[in-house]
Amino acid sequence: MIGAQKEELIIKIILWIVSLISVSSFFVIFLYMFINGSRVISLEFLTTAPNPIFWTGGIFPQIIGSLYLVALCTVIAAPLGILTAIYLSEYAVDNLITKIARFFIVTLAGIPTIVIGLFGLAFLAYRLNLGISLFSAGVALSFLTIPWTITVSEEAMRAVPKEYREAALALGATRWQTTWHIVLKTAAPWIMTGILLGIGKALGETTIPLMCGGSGLETFIPRSLFEPVGSLPVYTFIFATQGNVSSAYDRAFGGSLVLILMFLLISVSSLIIRNRYQKKMRT
Repeated sequence: MIGAQKEELIIKIILWIVSLISVSSFFVIFLYMFINGSRVISLEFLTTAPNPIFWTGGIFPQIIGSLYLVALCTVIAAPLGILTAIYLSEYAVDNLITKIARFFIVTLAGIPTIVIGLFGLAFLAYRLNLGISLFSAGVALSFLTIPWTITVSEEAMRAVPKEYREAALALGATRWQTTWHIVLKTAAPWIMTGILLGIGKALGETTIPLMCGGSGLETFIPRSLFEPVGSLPVYTFIFATQGNVSSAYDRAFGGSLVLILMFLLISVSSLIIRNRYQKKMRT
């Protein structure tokens, strides 16, 4: 009994240390970015366009461009991912075909982003003549986030107790009504978490927007889906690779800081919506 208690204590200490390291890592990174990036953060930096010739100006088109990319990616990936998860969880028979489908979903999640970027450039931009544009980059980014949405959504729906389904079916509900009104509503908070993970993945992606979306230093906000689009990750990459130039590094840190703050804002907003939804379900 004493040995078991010691083992439990050791496990708790290890888990506490690992958790502390994980949380501390974020705060260290954020603090470092804040110290270095706050030097250039100003109203002008946030509301003006970059000047690629003199390495001056701001990041307003890049902020809006990143939001456009994430929004387009989410609009494409979320419905496709959730509907696929519904089929795999509620309708598909566990056979060789579904096993192959799940294998390719997992494989797609692990494909290097350079491969997805090259596919978007060669197939979407050139073969389909969509050009280096917001649409090409958004569609390519959706290939990156769809596997996250499918996997998390399927696991969330599988976690819904079978008794919920059986009770709904016993009351005369159809299978689709049971899935839509019972399973999806119960699993919605965790599905939202999966979508949030996909948004974070898309928001910080550099390779795909660089290859399919634009140069990253666009001085305009795209007025259509088929115009080039700037993005903060590409902007940060360009300034971070300009050699030992302090002003370039400062702008790279400034772009990174804004990117982190954008993700935190999206994450906090999503968590608030999810928690309110959970409270409504309980009441």
